[in-house]
Amino acid sequence: MNREIKKISGRAIPLRGNDIDTDRIIPARFMKCLTFNGLGQFAFYDERFEEEGSEKDHPLNSGKYKDFSILVTNLNFGCGSSREHAPWALSGIGVKCIIAQSYAEIFAGNCSSLGIPALIVDEKDCNKIQDFIENNPQSSIDIDLEKKELKFDSLLLKFDIPETYRLALIEGKWDTTSMLLENIELIKKRDKILQNFR
Repeated sequence: MNREIKKISGRAIPLRGNDIDTDRIIPARFMKCLTFNGLGQFAFYDERFEEEGSEKDHPLNSGKYKDFSILVTNLNFGCGSSREHAPWALSGIGVKCIIAQSYAEIFAGNCSSLGIPALIVDEKDCNKIQDFIENNPQSSIDIDLEKKELKFDSLLLKFDIPETYRLALIEGKWDTTSMLLENIELIKKRDKILQNFR
């Protein structure tokens, strides 16, 4: 199975705001689950719906951002509790990449371990991207993790990402659980050999 993530292209959705914490991404009351499956339906639930269930004015409720796969937000995204449920909920609504000015460190690591690059751009470039998306919701953003570049319209911008995350993504080593399961027989053989030396 090829897990290498080198290029990503897709429509984007702007989510303006700083300090969007994990409780806003996935409210705690929806975390009473045995698996992470199905969390997407509760992503940003309290931001999107009134108590009686009617929709609020929120980008995720806007039809113009349908079929997005890239989320663009601002400072300190994913702060608060270090719950793994938050990136799983984002994955559940189709997020394949996040662009922001900064992240909570644990959140960015959790995203990387799900194969979701958490890219960093400065405030000026972040505003450019969000403005472009709002004015051109059907357009795509092209991301190259090897070159650390993103392109939209006629603009080519640089982004940053911790090198350990970037290498894990482009080399396909981000999904450590699957890698472990695929190599279970090798691990058993290694353990058997090691037992002979004890």
